[in-house]
Amino acid sequence: MLRLAARRPAPLYSLSSASPLTSHLYHPPQSRSLSLSSVFSPEKSVASPKFTNRWAIAVPAFLTHLCIGAPYAWSAMSGPLTRDFGFVCSSAEDWSMTSATAPMSILFAFHGFSAALAGKWQMKVGPRTAIAAAAISFGGGFLLSAVGVATHNIGLVYFGYGVLGGIGLGLSYTPPIQTLIEWFPDKKGLASGLTIMGFGSGALLFAPAANVLLEKFSSLPTYLGTAVETITENGRLFAESGGKMVEVVYANAADLAKLSTSGLQEGFYVVGSGDTGAAMTLATIGVGYTLAMMGSALAIKKPHPTYKVTGSSTVTTPTQSQRNVHTDNMFKLPQFYALGTVLVVVASGGMGLIGVAKPLMSEVFSGTLPSIVTASFASSFILMLSVGNLGGRLAWAAVSDKIGRPATFHLFTFGSIAIYASLPTIIQQVIQHQSAASLGAFCGLSVAAISMFGGVYSILPAYESDLFGTKYVGANHGKMLLFSSTAAIAGPSAFLYLRSLSEKAAITDLLSKIDPSAFKEKFGSDVSALDAADRS
Repeated sequence: MLRLAARRPAPLYSLSSASPLTSHLYHPPQSRSLSLSSVFSPEKSVASPKFTNRWAIAVPAFLTHLCIGAPYAWSAMSGPLTRDFGFVCSSAEDWSMTSATAPMSILFAFHGFSAALAGKWQMKVGPRTAIAAAAISFGGGFLLSAVGVATHNIGLVYFGYGVLGGIGLGLSYTPPIQTLIEWFPDKKGLASGLTIMGFGSGALLFAPAANVLLEKFSSLPTYLGTAVETITENGRLFAESGGKMVEVVYANAADLAKLSTSGLQEGFYVVGSGDTGAAMTLATIGVGYTLAMMGSALAIKKPHPTYKVTGSSTVTTPTQSQRNVHTDNMFKLPQFYALGTVLVVVASGGMGLIGVAKPLMSEVFSGTLPSIVTASFASSFILMLSVGNLGGRLAWAAVSDKIGRPATFHLFTFGSIAIYASLPTIIQQVIQHQSAASLGAFCGLSVAAISMFGGVYSILPAYESDLFGTKYVGANHGKMLLFSSTAAIAGPSAFLYLRSLSEKAAITDLLSKIDPSAFKEKFGSDVSALDAADRS
C-alpha cells in the first residue's frame, strides 16, 4: 500500500485518450480530504469529460490578462512619482521622469525572462498553480512598490513593481493562452485574441482606477501664497513658514494645468506637506489584483483529453498534432528568430509610446495648445491608446484568421515603420505651428500604431501554433517573449533619449537669448558656467 501511495500519477495527456488509466485523475475518492495542494494540483486543472462549455473558460483567461495588463497605463503613475514631494511640480528630491518610467521597462524585461524560464514548470503544474503563484508575485509587487513610494526608496519600487511584478506577469501570461487555444483548436486566432484582449484592456481598468484613487488618497500641500520672500541654497528654494525655513516650489498656471487636482492656486507650496496618494493607490490596486487573479486560478481548467469540438468527428487534443515542436528545439529554428524580429520592431515603438504617453501630452503639447491639451485630455489620450490596444488585439486576430498570419505580419511590419517614421515630423508641426490638425493626426496615428502593437501580441501564439504545433505553445511562446524583453528595454529608452535631446536643444536655445551682463548681475556668475553645468 505504501508503494501504491508513492506512485507518480499518470500523465494528464496520453496518446491514447481513451485509456482508463486517466479516469481516476478527474474523479478523486470521496474520502480524500480537500487541501490547498489538492485544489491547485494539476489534476484539478483539467475539466471533467462532461464539461464542454469552452466559452466559460474565456472568462478567467480574460480576467487574468485584464489584471496583468495594468502596466500599459503606468504613465498614469509615473507623473505623480516625479512630484511625490513637490506635489504641484517636481522638487529637488523627486525622482526624474527616467527613474519613474524605468519600473515599466524592468517589469516587461522580467516578463520575458520569467516566461521563458518557467515554460516547462507551467506545463508540469498546470494553469491553476501557475496563475496562483503569479497572483502572489504580481500583487505582492504592487504592495512592495507602494512601500517604496511611501519611504521614497526607488530600489523597492524597481524590485517590487519591476522584478516581482514582471515575474508574476511572466508566470500568468502564457497559461491562459495555452488553455484557451486547447479549447478552441478550430479558432486559434480568436482564442488567443480573446485572451490577450484582456491584456490590452488592462489600461482601461487601471488608468481610471488610478486616477480615482489618487484623488481619493491625496492631500493638498501647504500653500504660502505668491508674495513670499525666498532664498536659494544649492539650487533649492527656501521660505519661512511657522517660524522655520522650509523648502518650497513655485507652481505657475502651466504647472497647475497639468494636474487633475482641484483647489490649487498659482504660488509657493511647501515641499513634502502634501501627498499625491500614489503609495495607497498602488497598495489598493495590488490587493484587488491579487484577489481577482486567485479567483481566476480557481476557475480556469484545461479540456479533458476526450474533448472534441461540437460537430467534429475526431478528438481534438493537442497531443495528436503531428507538428509539435518541443520547446527545447525552439532556438534552432529560423522561423523563431524571424517572428522575434518582427516582435522587437513593432513592440519597441509601442512600449516606448505607452511609457511616455501622458508626460508627452502634459509636458510637450500642453504648452503649445493649452486650450486643448489639458490634464483631462492627457488622461483621455491614455484611454485612446488603451482602446487601440484592446481593439487591435481582437480585430487583428480576426483578420489573421481570414487573410492568414503571414500577410497580417507583413502589414504590421511595414505599417509600423511608416507610422513611426512620420511621427517626428508631425510632432514638429504641432510644436512650431500650434496645429490642432497635426495634433489630431498624431493621436490618430498613435492609436493605429498601438493597435498593431496589440495585434502582434494577440496573433503570435496562434502563429506559433500554426508553425510549431499546439502541444507546447505555452512554453514556446514563453521563449518568444524574450524578444518582448528586448523591446521593453529598447523602446522606452529610445523615447527618453529623444526627449533628453529635445530638452538640451531647448535649453541651448534659451541660453543663447540670455543677456550675459544681466545674468551676472543677478546671479554673480557667467552664463558659460550655467552652460557647462548643464552639459556635464
